[in-house]
Amino acid sequence: MKPFKPFLLAAGVIAATLGTMGIFVPGLPTTPFVLLASWCFYRSSPRLQAWLLQSFLGKYIREYRDKGGLTLRKRISIILLMATMVAVSTIFFISSMPIRIVVWSAGLIGCIVVGFVVPKAKE
Repeated sequence: MKPFKPFLLAAGVIAATLGTMGIFVPGLPTTPFVLLASWCFYRSSPRLQAWLLQSFLGKYIREYRDKGGLTLRKRISIILLMATMVAVSTIFFISSMPIRIVVWSAGLIGCIVVGFVVPKAKE
């Protein structure tokens, strides 16, 4: 794994950044990027893994790890929040049609990822 360490570190930093941005940017999912960052840091830097677990993003990782995925309630609330933010952004703040299409596409992809790709929690 040593030759891939710089790549994993960079991928982890990018994923953590995208996960943080996902909190604020409509359609950009947070949880998948945070989990990817955690995996990259786990493989490359125990120090960054510990930092990530202690950060405000750590609750996503701990909940996912403890339950094995996202609960149905969490999935529904994430999808509703993403859809609402995409709708509000594109209706009130974005006038350019090409940018609207990009935001709608990102929102749709985010909803599909949360709904069908991210594992379901074991109740």
